[in-house]
Amino acid sequence: MATAATAPGAAAVAEVAPGERGATRVADRVVAKIAAAAAREALRAAADGARTGAHATVTVRRRDGRLPFGEAHVQVTVELGYPAAIGARCGEVRRQVTARVKELAGMTVSEVAVEVERLHSPRARDRERVR
Repeated sequence: MATAATAPGAAAVAEVAPGERGATRVADRVVAKIAAAAAREALRAAADGARTGAHATVTVRRRDGRLPFGEAHVQVTVELGYPAAIGARCGEVRRQVTARVKELAGMTVSEVAVEVERLHSPRARDRERVR
């Protein structure tokens, strides 16, 4: 049985060196969307499914030859309910963002900065409903 490279009339299949092949590049906005979704997942799990606001901005830095898909520095802005264990919630967001970006984009996340933009108290929510 003849292979494709040796079959009569078939074009020879050239072997391309790994360094000359194309590369997969994940766009910054895709990483930002993954990070925002991961932050919302972490906050929903902590808040038992309550609606949360998580926004993500991302800065991506790639290093040639060391990491195939790059390295990301992610900044996530979140809104939390009050009272809450702010440090614990931020830690959950960091872990989830790191894991999901690695899993879905194949990127190493070297830093996740979590900024708490707003705290929502139950009393303020009740007052807003009365108006």
